[in-house]
Amino acid sequence: MKIEVLVRAIIQTKGEILVCKKVGKRYYFFPGGHVNFRESTTEALKRELKEELDIDIQSCSFIGGSEHIFVEDGIKRHEINLAFRVPIKKINTKSNEDHLQFFLMNKNQLVKEKVLPTPLTKALLRWLKDKKPFWVSEI
Repeated sequence: MKIEVLVRAIIQTKGEILVCKKVGKRYYFFPGGHVNFRESTTEALKRELKEELDIDIQSCSFIGGSEHIFVEDGIKRHEINLAFRVPIKKINTKSNEDHLQFFLMNKNQLVKEKVLPTPLTKALLRWLKDKKPFWVSEI
């Protein structure tokens, strides 16, 4: 079993939110990635966005979190996602990494498409309306 802590950037522009997907996969997720040992969550978020999109973020604010259990490639995973609102003046959708693609989605697309983890996406849609911090767990 693998327990992972991840940071996720919630980046909005003109009613759309930035999502990404691995090339060849049929699901999307929010930009970000793993927190390394002895790395703060904000340091991890800055590092991941720099690696993925060549974005230097100036600020971010915690909006909520989610906890999930799933199996991928035969490995049991326990994942904790920490979501941060990241204000950015100009959104770049050009990936720095060959295995990732970035897209902007409106709220209707977030509902229709497979954006994982699903409970995090549902909580984010509620947050967009009420701006209340959230915690959701599948356990």
